[in-house]
Amino acid sequence: MLTLLDLLSAVALLIWGTHIVRTGILRVYGSQLRRVIGQNMSKRPLAFVAGILVTAMVQSSNATAMLVTSFVGQGLMGLTPALAIMLGADVGTAVMSRILTFDLSWLSPLLIFLGVIFFLSRKQTRVGQLGRVGIGLGLIILALQLIVTAAAPITQAAGVKVLFASLTGDLLLDALVGAMFALISYSSLAAVLLTATLAGAEIISLPVAIGLVIGANIGSGLLAFLSTSMQNVAGRQVALGSLLYKLIGLLLITPVLTPLVAWMDTLNVSPSSLVISFHVIYNSLRCLIMLPTVGPMGRLCASILPQQAEINGQTKPRHLDLTALATPSLALANAVRETLRMGDLIDSMLNAMQEVLRGNQTAVTQEVRRLNDDVEVLYNAIKLYLAQMPRDDLSDQDNRRWAEIIELAINLELASGLIERMLRKVQQQKTSQRRSFSDVGLEELSGLHEQLMANLRLGLSVFLSGDPESARQLLREKRRFRAQERRLAHAHVSRLQRKIVQSIETSSLHLELISDMKRLNSLFCSSAYVVLETNDTGALSSEGNPE
Repeated sequence: MLTLLDLLSAVALLIWGTHIVRTGILRVYGSQLRRVIGQNMSKRPLAFVAGILVTAMVQSSNATAMLVTSFVGQGLMGLTPALAIMLGADVGTAVMSRILTFDLSWLSPLLIFLGVIFFLSRKQTRVGQLGRVGIGLGLIILALQLIVTAAAPITQAAGVKVLFASLTGDLLLDALVGAMFALISYSSLAAVLLTATLAGAEIISLPVAIGLVIGANIGSGLLAFLSTSMQNVAGRQVALGSLLYKLIGLLLITPVLTPLVAWMDTLNVSPSSLVISFHVIYNSLRCLIMLPTVGPMGRLCASILPQQAEINGQTKPRHLDLTALATPSLALANAVRETLRMGDLIDSMLNAMQEVLRGNQTAVTQEVRRLNDDVEVLYNAIKLYLAQMPRDDLSDQDNRRWAEIIELAINLELASGLIERMLRKVQQQKTSQRRSFSDVGLEELSGLHEQLMANLRLGLSVFLSGDPESARQLLREKRRFRAQERRLAHAHVSRLQRKIVQSIETSSLHLELISDMKRLNSLFCSSAYVVLETNDTGALSSEGNPE
């Protein structure tokens, strides 16, 4: 019992080491990896190579699957290049299984020792996170040693020999057991390495080991598909395509497996090396053969899991992937995308207000109320999503981005309620009091409104890009808006002095709308302050209170 516990704990340590490496790499290079695999790669070979490299860096094809499905779900990547990247990920994890079987016992204590020193001394820095990666790599190497050590006594257990003796080389049965290995260990890499160890100890025959390896690949596909069960349809389509490719690989190799294994048995190579080599060659050939078919596979997955329209037009969060919370850079990018959706809804509400001002709509329509409700839904979702992020583990840069996102989300939610109240004021004037703005007053309000919409779009661009020059431009536009607001207020008072009847009747509402637009403009321009808080401190302080 103790021996079995040692083996299971060693496998768990391997999984944990892989997790530490993955999260450490993503925290240091997450944004760079996002740019690399987030690009809509039109060339399939480029996407294929990107999948290999990213998987080699994060030490897990499941981690790559998490990234890719998230990007597809966000609309950052098409289904076809995503499937090409997933094929590359399968090759990447096979190559890593080969590398991790070398004798690296001397490296494990060194990596753990240095990693702990750097991580504890400079935890929130890039060097500290690289120390975290070193700890993970050291644990992986140590876990592999422990697996070999723990498996040695098992070779003498009669019950284990009987259990594995029941596997007679039936490919489907062996593949099923291999898939269960991958699911239980939560890692196809761990399952393959364990299979190689058992084959090297002659607990299982080579045909059985080959079947287990093929099954472990299928198990990794099942893991990816199950992990995306809570994502949107686009992300699940990628995981489904990866799983189908693995099942197709099983069908393709079945007719040639018996002569292939017989030939491999004649080679003067250890069984464990044969298992690892087969894993690398099988995945490489399978993925290269299937790379030209990613287009038809994408269409097949789209037909099996079609996109469904939103029920009753209700907006729901699209990008807040809970599985990404362990990787701050990716989770923050998801929150940014959802916040930009809020901005799009505010833009639609401003368009509706323009229509009401010009008399094309005489009432606040149900559509405007729905937009306001949708903004509220997204705001609450973003707020709860960010609340689940462990801020103590965030770097200084990620902490600032976290604050930027929540601040803009709050501002947009406030803007949504303010816009709806403005529309209600206009509705009451036009329907209850039967009053309308003068032609000059209407043109002034419309011009100020157009400037407001332009500042909203510029503010969202500054929030997304963080470009200092765009932020300075946004502040200039804010000052120009305030100057225009004061000029229009003075012009309205001049019309009152001339006793223009329409201006007198709508005076109170006219000035209230100008004041409300001024407040909206301040909310939209707030993103510039964050970008320029260091470089333009003097300029920012001269702005005073944005309200």
